[in-house]
Amino acid sequence: TSPRRIIRHFITFHLRRNKDWDPKRVDEQTPLDIATFITQKCGPTAQGFEGKKHSTAVSTRAALTMWYKTLRPNESQIEWRLDSFAYRRGLPTRSRHVSQFMIGLEKTKAKAGEVSQSARALSLDDIHRLHDHCLNPSLTTTQRRAGVIRYVAYLLAWLMMLRIDEVVNLKFENIDHVPGERKYIDVGLGTRKQKQTGVLHSWRLHANDGDPKICPFRAFILLASLYSSNIKKSGPLFLHVSSQGAVMQSQPLVSIFPVVLKHVHLFI
Repeated sequence: TSPRRIIRHFITFHLRRNKDWDPKRVDEQTPLDIATFITQKCGPTAQGFEGKKHSTAVSTRAALTMWYKTLRPNESQIEWRLDSFAYRRGLPTRSRHVSQFMIGLEKTKAKAGEVSQSARALSLDDIHRLHDHCLNPSLTTTQRRAGVIRYVAYLLAWLMMLRIDEVVNLKFENIDHVPGERKYIDVGLGTRKQKQTGVLHSWRLHANDGDPKICPFRAFILLASLYSSNIKKSGPLFLHVSSQGAVMQSQPLVSIFPVVLKHVHLFI
């Protein structure tokens, strides 16, 4: 199901429940609306829901992230918080309510044998553990360099809710940042499954001083410090590290999934 169809179903679902519901309104109720819709799609059929798989919940959350991103293009895409003026900042799909709901749904589906542990979505705790493993001070120089590249790739995949293969295919040209002028980084991605529509995807990432381990700015700084002046800022963004610790621009990273997750007990 395409993101546009999911968004259309989301709006139709809530208008049928409440004709006065405003699809463009974003407030404290919005995370509950998101969870209610995903429950309808993925809840047990014995309770009157549609009983779809966990992958449907993940794709639904991603589609609704795209929807609210179009409504709030200048908001941070990695948080949902109340500012000093009692105004909701960020995207509702990033709220604690939706995150906890998704984790609970995943556990329920896993108990029913519907979710593979190797394919499960990473939680915030998982990302923290990946950070600590990949950037462990006790690692050798070679291991730490490889760890930086792997961690940044996983962090971007988690923040933007992308598949890891989409992230490792990012290029320098996909990153748009003007130091000293912008307080955000734009990450662009070509057309995806809905390629025939010509829809281009982009994400606006803001710094996260509250949780440095998931801060995209700090992640990009780590990556930049790793790449010497000999690395041309074009072509594949994520590069292979040789056994001697050299960053190989001629060898882009291809796959990282099993390697890192086995070490932090997230891959079975």
